[in-house]
Amino acid sequence: MAVQFGIGVWVARRIQSESDYLLAGRGLGLWLATFSIYATWFGAETIVGSAGRAYRDGVSFGSAEPFGYGLCIALMGLIFAGPLYRRGLTTLADLYRERYSVGAERLAAVILIPSSILWSAAQVRAFGYILTISNENITGELAVLIAAGFTVIYTMIGGLMADAMNDFIQGIVIAIGLLIVFFAVLPQAGGFAELGRVLSDPTRVHAIPAGESALEIAERWAIPILGSVLATELIGRILGARSEQVAKRSSYLGAAMYVGIGMIPLTLGLLGPKLAPGLADGEQLLPHIARDMLPVAFYVLFAGALISAILSTVNSTLLVASALLEHNLIVPVFKVEDERRKVLIARCGVLAFGAIAYFMALRAEGVFALVEQASAFGSAGTLITVCFGLFTTWGGNRAAIATLVVGVIAYLAASAAGTITPFLLSLAASLATYCVIAPFERKLAHVE
Repeated sequence: MAVQFGIGVWVARRIQSESDYLLAGRGLGLWLATFSIYATWFGAETIVGSAGRAYRDGVSFGSAEPFGYGLCIALMGLIFAGPLYRRGLTTLADLYRERYSVGAERLAAVILIPSSILWSAAQVRAFGYILTISNENITGELAVLIAAGFTVIYTMIGGLMADAMNDFIQGIVIAIGLLIVFFAVLPQAGGFAELGRVLSDPTRVHAIPAGESALEIAERWAIPILGSVLATELIGRILGARSEQVAKRSSYLGAAMYVGIGMIPLTLGLLGPKLAPGLADGEQLLPHIARDMLPVAFYVLFAGALISAILSTVNSTLLVASALLEHNLIVPVFKVEDERRKVLIARCGVLAFGAIAYFMALRAEGVFALVEQASAFGSAGTLITVCFGLFTTWGGNRAAIATLVVGVIAYLAASAAGTITPFLLSLAASLATYCVIAPFERKLAHVE
């Protein structure tokens, strides 16, 4: 943590403009961009959340992590990276201004910001898990406060370049830390023989999860793939790449690394009942077994890996939320032109959103629940409007605004009603709204 903080301070001295702070001066090379994508996506939910779900429910087609998010990153490189990079955007909301209107840009920014805050809250909560397990004298609320305070200060300092440089270190630490945990605890679980038995056990590894319908499974896969393919954290790395080729290739490499390393916590989750039977909260499995079963030096490496995963994600989520607030709302409304003042506003945005993430982390049900909410909230309308905006000339401002609003309302209404597929319903409602309004766009403009 001290080393990462030092890198942030060192990079901060070189930040002169908004582009330097938010996009690393568009200078990310292939490996910086690759590790930044992989490490940013490899957050607490990948380590803590997926292991906890595998511990509780096993693995099946109902388990979208890490495969769903890996596919999401690959789809970004295949479909969206090139068109987005060629437009020279600073944030995703810029696309709405260029393609639709200033009103659509500001509405998009307002809708995109909560998703990043939810994701930040998930990481802060996981950071709190580490502190409480490492020191029993620290209460849950105090742990979350310490976690939030450090991550906010860390994020405010260095911007995207510091984040990318730290992601390179963090990505290596994550892989080494998880591999150490796996090979250290595997003998205590029964070795590869036990692993083979678990993988062939139909109660732990099965095709269709018991009691879940095909619609529920489709919802679970749609959220990470369709709900996150245009996540602002991922787009920030694409826009900060040195070239279009770097943007595409780093997506493919990042996806492969994500799935490969993500299999480790999933496997440990399957072995969890053997390693730590009777845990009340499955999300505490990996911190629990690392503390109780590893030598101190190895536990430190594991804690470093988990903290690295958390910091790399929190930095990104708070940064993009602040970028949307500063670049798409405050700067154009108040006509701010001074570059240093823009950077100051962005840093203040990080502080404000970090405080919000702290209070959300205190009240959340769990890490994975926060991440699912982050992936689903408002993303249906965003996906539809970005696809039509990037690849067609059909539809305009009214169709975009109506689609964004309907997407959010449909998701919130479906969630409140307790439906099993709120994201898919909001996606269908968003598509229908755009397709209904777009043909009448010119007539509506003429009437006005």
